[in-house]
Amino acid sequence: MKKFLALALSAALLLSGCGSSASQNTETAAEGGSGAHIYVLTAAEDHGWTGSVATFAKEKAEEVNATGTYTAEVITAASSADQITQIEDIVASGKDNIAVVVQPQDDTLESAIRQLVSAGIPYVAFDRIIEGVADTAVTNVKGDNTGIGAAAAAYFVSQGLTPGETVYVYQGDTSSVTTQRDEGFTQYLTGELAYNGAYIAEESKWTEADLENIIFSGAMNWSRSTTKTSFESLMSDSTNAGIRWIYTEDDELAMGVLEALEGGGIDEATKEAFLANKPVITGCGGLDELYEILRGNTHQELYSQLGGLISVTYSPSMIQTAIQDMVDSLDGKEVEHDHVIACEIVSAENVADFESFS
Repeated sequence: MKKFLALALSAALLLSGCGSSASQNTETAAEGGSGAHIYVLTAAEDHGWTGSVATFAKEKAEEVNATGTYTAEVITAASSADQITQIEDIVASGKDNIAVVVQPQDDTLESAIRQLVSAGIPYVAFDRIIEGVADTAVTNVKGDNTGIGAAAAAYFVSQGLTPGETVYVYQGDTSSVTTQRDEGFTQYLTGELAYNGAYIAEESKWTEADLENIIFSGAMNWSRSTTKTSFESLMSDSTNAGIRWIYTEDDELAMGVLEALEGGGIDEATKEAFLANKPVITGCGGLDELYEILRGNTHQELYSQLGGLISVTYSPSMIQTAIQDMVDSLDGKEVEHDHVIACEIVSAENVADFESFS
C-alpha cells in the first residue's frame, strides 16, 4: 500500500510540476536524460529582479535539457508557503536521483530545506542564504552584497565624499542582504574592507563618530513607489535639500528617487536646492530603466543635473551559475561551498559592456 501511494504521488508530481498551488509555473523537463532530474525553485516570473531570475533559470534549464545528461525544470512560487509545499512534495515523492536548486523566498524555508537534507537530496541555495542551514548546501551562490556596499562607498569617495558628510541610505528589507550591503558601505569607509582590491586612503577614513552621519531609511521592501514616497517625505523638510549622497540598495529604489525628482511631490524650491548641490546617486542590480539613463536614452534633463549616477552589478542571471554548480557537482567536480560572484560599478562609460534586465 505504501509503495502504491508513493508511486501515485510521484506520478502526480510529474503531472503537476511539483506542488498543488495554482500560483506556480512549471517549465516541463525534456525527456530522455539518463542522469539526475534537477528541480529549480524560484520566485514567480512577473517583473523586476526576482521575476527575471525565473527567466534566466528557464534559459539554463533548456541548455541542461539539450545536453541529454540531466533533466531540469523550473518551478515558480508566488509565496514562501507555496515554495515550502513544493519542497515537501519533492521529498514526499520518494524519488531517487533528484537534486534541487532553490532561491528561498525567506527564512521560513529553513525547515523544508532540512527535509531535503534528511532525505539525502542535494541542493544548491541561491541569493537568499539561510544561515541556519547554509553548511548543508552543496554550494551557496550569491552576489557580493558587502561588495555592493563597498562599491557605492568607493564611488562616493571618488566623487568627493569626505568624512562626516551626511549620507542617506535607502535600504532594501530586513534580511541579511540588506545587513551585508549596509556593512560593506560602512566598512569600506572605515578602512576595514577593500573594493576592487583597494582600500580607502588613510586621510579619507571615517571614524565611528563620522558614521553617525549616515542615515538609514529602514526597509523599503525593494519597492520603487515606497522609496518615491519616502524621498518626497524627506524633502518635505527643506533643510534636507543639502544631502548630496544617496546610496540606494537596488536600482528600483534609485528609480523611486529619480521619479520623485521628476514628479510634483516635492516643493520646486526644495528640488532646485537639492539639484544645485549636484547629488550623487547609486543603485545596484542591472535594471534596464536605469541602464537606459546611463546609455543616454532617457531622463537626460535630470541626469545632466546630477553629480553622478551608477549601478552596481547584481544580476539575476547568477541563477545560471547556481544551476551550473549543481550540474558540476553531479558530474563529480569540486565546487566552492560559498560561491560569491564579484560585483562591478556600471556607469555611462562602460554600460555597453553589461546586460540589463526588465
